[in-house]
Amino acid sequence: MMTPMRYVVLVLGIIISLHFILSFSHEEYGRATSLSRLSEQFGGSTPHPPYKDGVPEDYYVPSTPPPQGRRANATFVFLARNGDLNGVIMSMKQVEDRFNKEFQYPYVFLNEEPFTEEFKDRVQTLTDAKVEFGLIPKDQWYQPSWIDEERASAARKDMLEKNVIYGGSVPYRNMCRFNSGFFYRHELLAKYKYYWRVEPDVTFFCDLHYDPLLLMQDQKKVYGFTISLYEYPATIPTLWDTVKEFIKENPELIEPDNAMRFISDDGGETYNNCHFWSNFEIGDLDFWRGEAYSKFFDFLDQKGGFYYERWGDAPVHSIGAALFAKKDQIHFFNDIGYRHNPFQHCPQGDAHKKGKCWCNPSENFDYEWYSCLKRYDNLFA
Repeated sequence: MMTPMRYVVLVLGIIISLHFILSFSHEEYGRATSLSRLSEQFGGSTPHPPYKDGVPEDYYVPSTPPPQGRRANATFVFLARNGDLNGVIMSMKQVEDRFNKEFQYPYVFLNEEPFTEEFKDRVQTLTDAKVEFGLIPKDQWYQPSWIDEERASAARKDMLEKNVIYGGSVPYRNMCRFNSGFFYRHELLAKYKYYWRVEPDVTFFCDLHYDPLLLMQDQKKVYGFTISLYEYPATIPTLWDTVKEFIKENPELIEPDNAMRFISDDGGETYNNCHFWSNFEIGDLDFWRGEAYSKFFDFLDQKGGFYYERWGDAPVHSIGAALFAKKDQIHFFNDIGYRHNPFQHCPQGDAHKKGKCWCNPSENFDYEWYSCLKRYDNLFA
């Protein structure tokens, strides 16, 4: 005969077995009898609204792993300050949602001051890709000691009086000089061949399910753009004379099948002020590192025009690409919807539909009077 204690053990065994069976077969029962729920009920835990329990994991759809196919040797590049964080977050989130969640290219962030931990944490939250943060060397960012400050100060004062945009800003000039001739030399970019430049507070309108960086690499393109327009003549009064001087001294560096007709209407005698808007660039870092552009930048830099005037990286890059690359190595990304206030490129027709673009097709800068896209088109006419 069984003793009373054996009955107790048997009943307990049956109860525990039924508990485990019901826990696995009936989700609501399992939740109701979980240790955490029981401890809340009997342990005197603070009551809280249901949403604080979160959504059960089984409601989440597993994320799609990135493709295992070919990728370019490339990275995104942000030049940003800690104070740009909200604008960086806005731009980067769109890059991830429209493109990089699928392709997982890394990011390089550059700043003349160390990034804060808050900046790093918030940026890294947005992506599963590798993110690196770099400090810009002082000699590549600040106004060189050999610049005549009295002359430079007088130029800034004159531009301020004439209401030239950023005419009085030294930091803006530092940025233009750095982007023109130094960003591609940074140690964090040394391992990469291609880059995609992104700025704070920009908008990407369309889904992109192909890899523009791989396209550039496979087709041996060196420069890609979305918007082209005219530069403010007051910021570059002597730039073209300096370019002509360089061409005269270095004719062997000029590409025969170049894009001169994009930047000049008279065979190079004058500059028509057209340039690619460089806040969006997809480019070949080795092109900037090459002999022709390196000599070109050094020649410009020695003239001091970044500080005695207000030479921008957009005309400097554009003139360099037009002179030293084949014209078919410069690519218009017609299917990348993009806005940097106050201008935007909105894809048209099938490209708009294919990219599920949310920009208004009628709000498109491509062929407005201030756009230079027609001049680019005419290179291939």
